Amino acid sequence: MPFGNNVYLKPNVQFEPLFNQWYAWFLSVPPVTASLNIAERYLPIMKSYVASPMMHATACKNPAMKGGPFIDLDGKRVDEIRDLITVTMEHSAKLIEFAKGFKQLSSLIAKEAHGLAMDPIYPQIPDALKGYVELYYDLNHNPSFRVFESMLYNSPSYEPAVQSIALSAIDANTRRPFILSTPRLKDESTIFCQMPFASPEIDTLFHMRDAAGSYKEIAEKFGITGDIEPLFRTFFTEDAPEQKDDRDYDGDGFRIRYYGHACILIQAPGVNIMLDPAVSYSYPTDLPRYTFADLPERIDYALITHSHHDHIILETLLQLRHRIGTIVVGRNCDGFPQDPSLQLALRKIGFPSVIEVRDNESIPVPGGCITAIPFMGEHNDLAIQSKNAYSVRIGSHSVLAIADSCNLDPTVYDHIFRQTGEPDILFLGMECEGAPPSWVFGPLFPKPLPRDIDNSRRARGCNIHEAMALVDRFRFRQVYIYAMGQEPWLNHILDNEFSEDSPSLIQSRSFVNYCRSKGIESESLYAQKEIFVASAH
Repeated sequence: MPFGNNVYLKPNVQFEPLFNQWYAWFLSVPPVTASLNIAERYLPIMKSYVASPMMHATACKNPAMKGGPFIDLDGKRVDEIRDLITVTMEHSAKLIEFAKGFKQLSSLIAKEAHGLAMDPIYPQIPDALKGYVELYYDLNHNPSFRVFESMLYNSPSYEPAVQSIALSAIDANTRRPFILSTPRLKDESTIFCQMPFASPEIDTLFHMRDAAGSYKEIAEKFGITGDIEPLFRTFFTEDAPEQKDDRDYDGDGFRIRYYGHACILIQAPGVNIMLDPAVSYSYPTDLPRYTFADLPERIDYALITHSHHDHIILETLLQLRHRIGTIVVGRNCDGFPQDPSLQLALRKIGFPSVIEVRDNESIPVPGGCITAIPFMGEHNDLAIQSKNAYSVRIGSHSVLAIADSCNLDPTVYDHIFRQTGEPDILFLGMECEGAPPSWVFGPLFPKPLPRDIDNSRRARGCNIHEAMALVDRFRFRQVYIYAMGQEPWLNHILDNEFSEDSPSLIQSRSFVNYCRSKGIESESLYAQKEIFVASAH
């Protein structure tokens, strides 16, 4: 019997944004980083798999190789990977050409620019980059170049045609491979749609989680016909979702809900603020957690701390786009390939209101304000500015969420807190080992990094000594350590399961005990937490 006009999207329907059939993360959107990841990450991984599939299968079974460049397909489906190589090289020829030119230009200026005027070099710029770059020296006369990033979004190097989405049902047993190592191949339980991320049809679909819509219309919007229609139909139901009466908060003070990893939702009368959205789907499980079903109808501000793939998760953000009023991001080093503009990328994929804030800049909200706080470290000592910690003040109380920021110099907080006042509650990450720069930024470097440099410059969060220095210096009443990607619904994002003797867990447990010894309420978070902060009377 055909569905009518009152169907709902089931709460366990999983949404995956794809880029050339790879899971789309933030660096899949900006043209420079997208091109370099295709040419220097995805194609080499796939070619290696075709050449030696069983080597990849063996590596994926070795815990020491987790998160490495190994396709997790058990040595199978080699022909499909070979076909994907061919399709990628055809459909992304312009991006591959740009990546080649980028590497050539890096080599050219290293060879030709020695402190003298760069005018003679401009005619030698590769054709794919001509008119999109400016050459320069820094104050130490080191040569480099910057890209005109906003112009590239209107060039052949930005290809929405290679963006697509995948829809499937998910449950507690669904296993998802690591996003940077394994492409998404077709299967009988998944609907694949060629659709740019900016498509308003995505908003229509996810609005149907809460509000009934027409099945016929949504099927037409997604181009669903023929043999795939029966599967698409299973993603919908005529049963209205359970209405939770606590999604909004109008009580005294404000409420904080922890959704996993570094995601918290701060709710006060008149305003809902979410940091680094990462939300679980709804399906039966013994692990208590907040899901999309617990979210308020509107999220007034979504605050992005930085552009790492576990803090700006396109999978979650695109599902929330119809709910989000404004996204707040840090201002980038304009034109630096390692620091692409969050604002430009998010606007390009359909977010209408994205604002950049500088260090110490505030945004007024009902009953308080949001203030951008300097975010130090965690980015492999690269020149990256698009990162903020945030202070959220509601009434006389405030929350400081520093994500993975390292307390490299506590004096910076002295300066900030003279303006904002000392916060009551601290949220921080303590992944104190961190990944080498080659893990995320490897495709961007003109040459492979020497091993000693790669091992030294880790993308780490606070270690115990830096965290202790914070609570010794300032009067926090509560301190919380987020779970650093350990929730099962985030395994595909980081692929970094900790054991009980992992330094990050050892140090975070010791820090929690240290806080408690000082009379500070403290906890290592996992999956779900609700905190109420009463207003001062």
